[in-house]
Amino acid sequence: MLQVNQLVDEFEFEVKAGHGGLNKEITDYSLKRPGAELMGFLTYLTPKRIQIYGRTELGLIQQFDEAMRRERLARVMVPEVPCVIVTRGLPVPVELLALANERNIPLLTTHRSTTRLFSLLIRYLTNRLAPSMLIHGVLVDVYGVGVLITGESGIGKSETALELIKDGHLLVADDAVEVRRVDEENIRGTAPSHIRHLLELRGLGILDVTLLFGAGSVRDEKDIHLIVHLEEWQQGKMYDRLGFDPPQTREILGIAVPEITLPVRPGRNMASMIEVAVMQQRLRGYQAGYRPRLAPINKNNI
Repeated sequence: MLQVNQLVDEFEFEVKAGHGGLNKEITDYSLKRPGAELMGFLTYLTPKRIQIYGRTELGLIQQFDEAMRRERLARVMVPEVPCVIVTRGLPVPVELLALANERNIPLLTTHRSTTRLFSLLIRYLTNRLAPSMLIHGVLVDVYGVGVLITGESGIGKSETALELIKDGHLLVADDAVEVRRVDEENIRGTAPSHIRHLLELRGLGILDVTLLFGAGSVRDEKDIHLIVHLEEWQQGKMYDRLGFDPPQTREILGIAVPEITLPVRPGRNMASMIEVAVMQQRLRGYQAGYRPRLAPINKNNI
């Protein structure tokens, strides 16, 4: 849940009016510049969006006489609006201040430009309001590919991650991965704040990866491109030996992510197999005509 007062603290907005609505909840990560609505076109008002007033909107308001200004603003400043932000430190019309106080709509100001504010707010709101879930697993960055390693407890996920880190790859999250959907095609994983950059190994305890391997061995978040599921080797089970089986996927937050299953047994180097799986996944993408912007396969550049 995101409230207006949290937005105020994050961006250091100045609250000019509507203090009674600072606990309003923000539910839509889209923003609204209500120029068309101020001209009377209310079909796409979308009142649950944050409204941004820049030079264009305020210049338009000044074209109306006092009575018309209040009438037009009253039709746009409905109680469902979570907050209104005036950019560039521009003077706020008295009608806007009055309506904000009457309807408990927080009126915030900033010296940032409208374009800059849009960029910052969209990124922040997308991250905060995106659908999310918690997955038991380990997330690592291998050759620029976000690999989510899953499997039963004790199967060796963290040990595999340790081998990958020693090989120069990056840890994102161990044990618990917070996954959120950032757009229509991508999901992103990060670690809960209390276990960020930590790796739990049975027999050794909880290790701080940044202290052992340096700050360059971790990253805070990563898009998930591939799921590697580890399972105990099952005698008699038919595993893919020729590479002809159709690729499998797992749906996370409505997005299908490629998934492979690797059987675990003594003598198999799971870290090396994951590295090869990543190379193979990249190759498939290129063969299909997809050109992902990923890091080159060179550990010295990681």
